[in-house]
Amino acid sequence: MSTPSLLILAGDGIGPEVMGEVRKVIDWYGANRGLSFNVSEGLVGGASYDAHGTPLTDETMARAQDVDAVLLGAVGGPAYDDLDFSVKPERGLLRLRKEMDLFANLRPAQCFDALADFSSLKREVVAGLDIMIVRELTSGIYFGEPRGIQDDNEGGRVGINTQRYTTNEIRRVARSAFELARRRSNKVCSMEKANVMESGILWREEVTWVHDNEYPDVELSHMYADAGAMQLCRWPKQFDVIVTDNLFGDILSDAAAMLTGSLGMLPSASLGAPMANGRPKALYEPVHGSAPDITGLGKANPIACILSFAMALRYSFDQGDEAARLENAVEAVLASGARTADLLGPEGGAPINTSQMGDAIVSALDASIR
Repeated sequence: MSTPSLLILAGDGIGPEVMGEVRKVIDWYGANRGLSFNVSEGLVGGASYDAHGTPLTDETMARAQDVDAVLLGAVGGPAYDDLDFSVKPERGLLRLRKEMDLFANLRPAQCFDALADFSSLKREVVAGLDIMIVRELTSGIYFGEPRGIQDDNEGGRVGINTQRYTTNEIRRVARSAFELARRRSNKVCSMEKANVMESGILWREEVTWVHDNEYPDVELSHMYADAGAMQLCRWPKQFDVIVTDNLFGDILSDAAAMLTGSLGMLPSASLGAPMANGRPKALYEPVHGSAPDITGLGKANPIACILSFAMALRYSFDQGDEAARLENAVEAVLASGARTADLLGPEGGAPINTSQMGDAIVSALDASIR
């Protein structure tokens, strides 16, 4: 097979800083594991607007469609707050998701043992946590029609958003969740609001159909999304893979993010249908934003972006063992006590900077092959 291709879109704010540390890791794999990538770079978000007057050019969009995976840093910042909605930096990211048809958003919530005390929950509740939330990303209430704000007949206004799902939209994201579960602990919990929403009834019925007809070997349970939110805070380790719709996935994945102690630790993947080479359309990005308040100060935590590359190794390039090697390297560095500023506990201490964290992870990778 030809050398896999990777498009890097560092974006805005701390995006270029954390992506620089990912490049160190990519170079390490080429030099030490015979795992090379055809890497190209482009602009997205505010950086693209500054250069081209648009948050994503047609050329960059076309390149994203052609490569095996896209790795994105962050978009946005206060400098772009007054732009028209159509050219705000976030529109570049949304266009990538829409035109690549990235319907399954994978949000892992993993608590490394060294950071178990950083969660707002008790250590015994989160230590060893490793769950995956699969969020449907291209339909639901964020995209349904009709939508908008209009005048009512009583001198006021009414806001309208439509929750809409089709059989195909539900079944394809359910299949993604079941496939993931087979690689993990073989359990899926589907969350919706079938007690009050017709779309929730359809969601439950279609997920059940996929299970019964295609994945009967995987354990399936159902839970109302509000009860699921409570259970995530009560005892999150009861879950393995959670599959849910766009709105509930947005909320539940952010709640799960705080179980791990820091947004700087959280990667994500957005996957679509397989391409001709069998690899899925894919975009990988850290959950954190552009963090304009610390841009250029060397305070950014690069781990979420590095772990996003680990997800690319696993889901796009079929390199699960190497993904585990990188995740273990991150865990070893954290266990050694190395901390960026966001990971310092109440006891304080001297943080290391962005580049030093990247170097420490590369050193841990070196140690893994000695």
